[in-house]
Amino acid sequence: MIRDFLPISRDDMKKRGWDELDFVYVIGDAYVDHPSFGPAIISRVLESHGYKVGIISQPDWKNDQSVMALGVPRLGFLVSAGNMDSMVNHYTVSKKRRHQDAFTPGGVYGKRPDYAAVVYGNMIRRACPEKPIIVGGIEASLRRLGHYDYWSNKIRRSLLIESSADILLYGMGERSIVEVADALDGGIEASDITWIAGSVFKSRTAEDFGEEAIMLPTFDEIAADKRKYAESFYIQYQNTDPFSGKRMIEKYGARMYVIQNPPAKPLSEQEMDDVYDLPYMRDYHPSYKALGGVPAIEEIKFSLVSNRGCFGGCSFCALTFHQGRIIQTRSHESIVDEAAALTKRKDFKGYIHDVGGPTANFRHPACKHQLKRGACPNKQCLFPKPCSQMQADHKDYVALLRKLRALPGIKKVFIRSGIRFDYLLADKDKTFLKELCQYHISGQLKVAPEHVSDAVLDKMGKPHHEVYVDFTKQYKQMNERLGMDQYLVPYLMSSHPGSELKDAVKLAEYIRDLGYMPEQVQDFYPTPSTLSTCMYYTGLDPRTMTPVYVPKDPHEKDMQRALIQYRDPKNYQLVKEALIKAGREDLIGFDSRCLIPPRPMQHGYGKAPAQNRNAKTNNTKINNAKTNNEKKNGARNGNAGNKYAKSSDLKNGNMKNSNGRGNSKKAAKANAGNFSSRKDNKKRVPENTSRNISNRKKGSQSEKAHRRHE
Repeated sequence: MIRDFLPISRDDMKKRGWDELDFVYVIGDAYVDHPSFGPAIISRVLESHGYKVGIISQPDWKNDQSVMALGVPRLGFLVSAGNMDSMVNHYTVSKKRRHQDAFTPGGVYGKRPDYAAVVYGNMIRRACPEKPIIVGGIEASLRRLGHYDYWSNKIRRSLLIESSADILLYGMGERSIVEVADALDGGIEASDITWIAGSVFKSRTAEDFGEEAIMLPTFDEIAADKRKYAESFYIQYQNTDPFSGKRMIEKYGARMYVIQNPPAKPLSEQEMDDVYDLPYMRDYHPSYKALGGVPAIEEIKFSLVSNRGCFGGCSFCALTFHQGRIIQTRSHESIVDEAAALTKRKDFKGYIHDVGGPTANFRHPACKHQLKRGACPNKQCLFPKPCSQMQADHKDYVALLRKLRALPGIKKVFIRSGIRFDYLLADKDKTFLKELCQYHISGQLKVAPEHVSDAVLDKMGKPHHEVYVDFTKQYKQMNERLGMDQYLVPYLMSSHPGSELKDAVKLAEYIRDLGYMPEQVQDFYPTPSTLSTCMYYTGLDPRTMTPVYVPKDPHEKDMQRALIQYRDPKNYQLVKEALIKAGREDLIGFDSRCLIPPRPMQHGYGKAPAQNRNAKTNNTKINNAKTNNEKKNGARNGNAGNKYAKSSDLKNGNMKNSNGRGNSKKAAKANAGNFSSRKDNKKRVPENTSRNISNRKKGSQSEKAHRRHE
């Protein structure tokens, strides 16, 4: 096997002595040959099975012939929109165009179309109608059946139909893409490949696909009736497990059926190792250097994927639909070997930026039953409280981190993936909490309580506020015990379904009592295929079919967001209007518990209560990169998708992807083996600001640089 980038031109093919490719892979991202990028994993997996693969990155979507740059492939075309859903990549939650694209050379915006997988598929069908098209990645994975599309505000058809593809692969895709390739190589027509787990196909009949198949409401029904859509979505949600999930059928018109097979089985530890041990170049293609490189690589260049999947079950995260709830892990040996290889790079400064996945501290399935019977279809592992069968144990993760810290050339190993603090609390052994504080953060730990109203948290699928309060106490006590001055940076979300103005006021009061103001706020982003998005569209909680209040009015959303940033003078009128509308005029005045004064003040207002006034809020601002719910569902993370699919904005990517939460690193992580993601860079200010962060102990120049980067 040649250790080099895969061909991107005819000249590259000639250098390898190839006249023809088996597969041409059309992708919406720049070509980055790194295991945090889905197309890299899918193409390297195919290569390891003897197939010749070439890459067409970001073709000219106004010219159909641009997808023919590498000629007609022997077996077919592969299509992925990239590590993120292209609409999340293009638009903010307010549907405004973004100005940069971290997955494009130089960060240039506009190199891919809206609904990229649909556009690319139809370009190929027009240019080369005789060859099969297999579509995957996060965009396809989360749009595999009829779905609500926030940007057009309507129910759209399965992406399999809209893209004119023959087969849609969802999930991470390493196993299913090889099965499809082998079938095509064996002479089987694409229309006859109907048995592969993790695939979706079209049929003119539904009679031949098993008596146990579930007949979903028809597309016409879900497009016309929101209640029918909620019912259909929850059936799909209950069948995302590879052990218990059933085949599902969705009818279109009089004679078209879209049929989804059950998800692919999770990879074994050895299979995970094999995937991550492939000969990746671990960088963007050298042709991009003159253009400024690919910004997204900086977030994951020195990060290590430890796991994929997530049993956290956040309602706003698409990981359940993309990577599933069963944790899959790499061996210690595989991860340590990768870390050792990083230390030999000239640009490595001694800092591992992350060791994790969608959730860093998940290193084994939630319980011993999951690898035999799957995850419970009607019960969550952590919500509303940890299941009695759940095994909360950090011993394996602690052992892995110790091995990494002991490597020559490693100065510090950071944990920047999400930490589930409720899972951490469920582990009675506090060794992980101790070593987390002692070795793996640098002054601050980012956590995601999201809100303080239990009513809202119930809709989010998050633990009640008292659990977070307990964690803050234990975190503070541990740092005091270690003699360390470190802070919590809470992620907070406004306007989630279930959040009324009174809930936003409650969150503002909590922020008042903490003595700080977040620099930016995460608005809920309705990305495809999440429980929260279903609530947003239908006004129903699909789990119970009970009504849910949904803040959709832009002005109300502005008020909810302004309440969280009530100290900003420019938000005065919005905050005052919100307090009056919520019947909380008691919070308008000069008392220490008031949020705003009766009239605007020239130099700001809204001091913290007396016990917190020593918190010098203006001096405690931290530049924290945070990607929107968008990059979390963007993901907290899949293959042909992202590294972390936790979503809100959300981690890992193969021929399928996830919307996750975090920065561009997280988006990359979700598709290569990890949904969610938050897109925009957010500034967060720590929670326990009783001391000025600027008084932190100074580290080495490299560590200070890392802090600025973080």
